[in-house]
Amino acid sequence: MATQTKTPYELIGGEQAVLSLVDRFYFYMDTLGEAQEVRALHGKSLQPAKDKLFKFLSGWLGGPNLFIEEYGHPMLRKRHFPFAIGQAERDQWMLCMNKALDEVNMDAALRESIRSSLAQLASHMINQ
Repeated sequence: MATQTKTPYELIGGEQAVLSLVDRFYFYMDTLGEAQEVRALHGKSLQPAKDKLFKFLSGWLGGPNLFIEEYGHPMLRKRHFPFAIGQAERDQWMLCMNKALDEVNMDAALRESIRSSLAQLASHMINQ
């Protein structure tokens, strides 16, 4: 009988872990002075962004494809074109994500793999 490999989504703890990651990420974005430029790209309420990031990360990590089901293909770069994203905003986004990732209980190698992949994704969003 073949063994089934668990997805990163399952390995970090599923829906609750992804919700926690997204909550902590936006907590840092909203409270760190060092993240003020990236925070300014968002509306007054972070809730719409939180909802979309949760849905995106769920599918991206191998869980339910909530984002695709609701919005279609992510086309992340195209969706981010309206926002001026430079190296500073990318680095601020990663600062918040790195702090949030450090708070989710997971294998260190998995954390570094996710961190590296998200860093590449964040760099791809730079449009300035």
